[in-house]
Amino acid sequence: MGDETKTTVQEKKVTQLKGMTLDELKNFFASIGKPRFRGEQIFNWLYNHLVTNYDDMSNIPKVLRNELKEITELKTLEYLTSVISPITGTKKYIFETNDKLKIESVVIPEEKRTTVCLSTQVGCPLDCTFCATGLMGYKRNLTTGEIFDQYMLAAKDFGKDNVTNIVFMGMGEPLLNYNNTIKALRIFSEELTTGVSIKKVTVSTAGIAPKIRELAEANLKVKLALSLHSCFEDIRSKIMPINNKYSLKQNIDAVKFYARHTGLRITFEYIMLKDINDRDEDANALIGLCSELPSKINIIPFNSLEHMNPVGFAAELEPTPIQRIDEFVEKLRNKNITVMIRDTQGDDISAACGQLAIKFE
Repeated sequence: MGDETKTTVQEKKVTQLKGMTLDELKNFFASIGKPRFRGEQIFNWLYNHLVTNYDDMSNIPKVLRNELKEITELKTLEYLTSVISPITGTKKYIFETNDKLKIESVVIPEEKRTTVCLSTQVGCPLDCTFCATGLMGYKRNLTTGEIFDQYMLAAKDFGKDNVTNIVFMGMGEPLLNYNNTIKALRIFSEELTTGVSIKKVTVSTAGIAPKIRELAEANLKVKLALSLHSCFEDIRSKIMPINNKYSLKQNIDAVKFYARHTGLRITFEYIMLKDINDRDEDANALIGLCSELPSKINIIPFNSLEHMNPVGFAAELEPTPIQRIDEFVEKLRNKNITVMIRDTQGDDISAACGQLAIKFE
């Protein structure tokens, strides 16, 4: 009889609630014969109060809490370790998924804001030559719950009220994990989810043109950043192979659509690579592009990939000298283009832009 009972327990279906949207939670409770408002209560506990234990949900009856413990799960990630830059205070976390895969997330504290950088995939399939995540390969998409729990664990560590911004700029391409990324954005956009406003959330993409248009029509009005890195098709294809599938022209048309549809300014991310995209003709092309739509440029110094032992073209990449970056930026600003030079944060702990990677065992 004991063996039969064990088998029954093992076969009992367990539902992961973390990652469900408000409507999905209401529908779940209706499906198990409970009032739909329980879904709203659980949503509030999970995404507003960041609770991970049913026993802390004081307005849920004890009988229901015990039932939920048997048929649901709330945990998607396990904290493994973290490292803090003694120079900038940037903190890199390593989390482990329930299937024992590892991902990295970063918190960047600055004077006026604290930003959590979230991953959307375990690794990345795009193989951009300047990015360590591409060099590590790709395992799978992260679930919505795994995306949210990176924020939750970081916010609980740093203090929820101290976190002001979220960027989907960690491991992976958010728009290749479109459905789970959208669900995470919808969770952040709900009024019940307090803390970070959806207006302070940015999605960064290497350029998946059809999904950029789809994101525009989702009416979330989240900020969009395009990893541009060159205004020339041939150069962009060399450093970003995804450009062979979704061309620069397609992506520029898509971000123009996004800007029109949302009324938001587009951010162009631009990693400076010596003798590749830091020439005068590159600056002139950027000037022309920015004259076509409301936009700003984030200039990003190239960060070392030595910790990944790159080979081939990736091993040949060099950072543009600081003096040349300053000349490049001045040329843009002289044409009244808004340009930000992103300070390198966390390169001493391999947590800076383009450095996130875990070598698969």
